[in-house]
Amino acid sequence: MTAYPAWTPASRAGIVPLHPYGFGTILGRSFVALRHNPRVLLGFALVVQTVAYLIVTAALAAVAVASFARLDTLVPGSDEFDAVLTGSVALTGVAALVLGALAGTLSVLVQAVVVADVAAAVVAQKPTLRDAWRHVRPVFLPLLGYALLTLLAATVVLAVLGGIAVLAGLALLPLGIVLGVLFALGLIPLYLWLATKLFLVPSAMILEGVGIRRAIARSWVLTRRRFWSTFGVIVIISLAFGFVAQVISFPLGLLSGGISTIVAPTGADDPSSLVAFVVIQLAGQIGILLVQCIAVVVQSTSAVLVYVDARMRVEGLDHDLAAYVEARDAGASGLRDPFRVGVGRTFTPAPAWPAPGSPAATASGWPAPPAPGAPQAAAPPQAPAPQAPGAPPAAAPPASASPPTDPTAWAAPGTPPGS
Repeated sequence: MTAYPAWTPASRAGIVPLHPYGFGTILGRSFVALRHNPRVLLGFALVVQTVAYLIVTAALAAVAVASFARLDTLVPGSDEFDAVLTGSVALTGVAALVLGALAGTLSVLVQAVVVADVAAAVVAQKPTLRDAWRHVRPVFLPLLGYALLTLLAATVVLAVLGGIAVLAGLALLPLGIVLGVLFALGLIPLYLWLATKLFLVPSAMILEGVGIRRAIARSWVLTRRRFWSTFGVIVIISLAFGFVAQVISFPLGLLSGGISTIVAPTGADDPSSLVAFVVIQLAGQIGILLVQCIAVVVQSTSAVLVYVDARMRVEGLDHDLAAYVEARDAGASGLRDPFRVGVGRTFTPAPAWPAPGSPAATASGWPAPPAPGAPQAAAPPQAPAPQAPGAPPAAAPPASASPPTDPTAWAAPGTPPGS
């Protein structure tokens, strides 16, 4: 047997260090996380977004064909034709909004799976899609309810403010225009502020298993001293992927617009021009869809990393994560989820040392300093320590010997001085 513990290898490193990190680490590791588990992150997101895109496109095409088909039986320019045309356009627009909102529910599923996967990657785990879904399933319906609630709130606000601007415009057109511009300018900072303060709601719901109200309160508290860094993450990632999407779509839009001139310069109906047009449009949509999938994954990853960093700074989550990783790598089982340990924990800062001479220092036993110019008080003589009966007397301290005048003449030990 040995007194030393058995050697164990160092704990595996996750995608972020287990201590508070900075703004650059959040941005950089949000992209690096794609390589940690691409099958679950990018593969699942691409499949879900593709299915949502195909469903929305097919349903919207069916609504448009069914609504605009009546125009073939009407005389162009007639009142009935104009009424049917206006109704068809309105019906198609409403269907696009509804179908887009329903497709957004699938993006909520992607975000939830990304949150569960990235949280596992923080502690150097690589879950499967089934493991991630098992973690998400208990809170998926509240998460979906939160998404629909935010959509409903945005719709109500836009409808109310838009209605006010329209009514004012009917009474006085310049007033309606001014109100519309003011409402738009006021909604932009309001949206950015709320989006930043509520950025961590999905992460709190999934990782802590709380409801909508508690998750909103948690996000509000965790972003209290990290508003600008969180806002910067949102803006930079959104602008970066928006720019990439424009880089892909703009040249393809120009190319598809001039494809008829390139393939059929005489203007004749050529099947090859139609095929080329469809191929270019399809390639552009695939590129934009891929960019959107990566954007959803990176945005959701950054939300998890901001959440973890905020809890490390406020609640000491880094100690819980480090203890979990060490115990897991040592072979322990049945460990609690580290993200649900210490939720809402607060730390009381240690009191500062009192200044010498202050009332607090005197009360705690510190002596008051002497007045300026006053002589230092001599220390009281110390009484000799009592000896136990029968103990030999204590040896006297050796006399301080001074070096001889002749450096080469040293007396042997024990020789009386002067001999």
